[in-house]
Amino acid sequence: MIENVDDKPAPKNEHSAMNAITIDCVIFGFDQGSLEVLLVQHGEGISKGKWGLPGGWIYKKESTDAAAHRLLNELTGLDNIYLEQLKAFGDPDRFPLRRVITIGYYALVKREDYNIKAGFTASDAQWYKINEIPNLIYDHNEILDYSIKHLRSKVRQTPIGFNLLPEKFTLLQLMQLYEEILGIDMDKPNFRRKILHMKLLVALDEKQQDVSHRAAQLYKFDPEIYTKLTEKGFNFEF
Repeated sequence: MIENVDDKPAPKNEHSAMNAITIDCVIFGFDQGSLEVLLVQHGEGISKGKWGLPGGWIYKKESTDAAAHRLLNELTGLDNIYLEQLKAFGDPDRFPLRRVITIGYYALVKREDYNIKAGFTASDAQWYKINEIPNLIYDHNEILDYSIKHLRSKVRQTPIGFNLLPEKFTLLQLMQLYEEILGIDMDKPNFRRKILHMKLLVALDEKQQDVSHRAAQLYKFDPEIYTKLTEKGFNFEF
């Protein structure tokens, strides 16, 4: 279930929550060559009918990272998600009714792994292409813009983009992913040469199925090299 909580009080039960600190999550997905973001539409309160980022309260007895993982698990049903903290957004006027500080996170998920459905105070949940984002509530456009800039910087240093791809993918799909994240057009032969030189990919003895064009070879990433490059980092100029 997806919930948005900025315009309702924190719960008063055994999971007592902070009443002035929330978490908002930018959830990135990749589908049909397009980078997308999950948005929710509020079903009640001062933001009824408007779109924003999914988020929730932080319980008093949990860390912010634990709260973010819990919320993402509640939203997606997954507990093995790439998740990273961005920063706190604390403009005094970011929320009109009272002072609420939010801690921004971003997550990279494989869309095909789960089904999203709205719940609680959210009336709808939809994936939006990154270049078709509507005006969002409060400072959520600012949080989204910040997360995109951070993601663009991060994919040049570590191979986190693989968290958005299916287990098996083509080089074209991988190039399209980087083009979407970085907002640039790439030279296919140059990209192929550089990405294969990194020894990050394992070529499979398989090709695409059920495609109208010539079937391309499938690859998967090498988990050992992925872990090493994620920890060590690299400077990959496309």
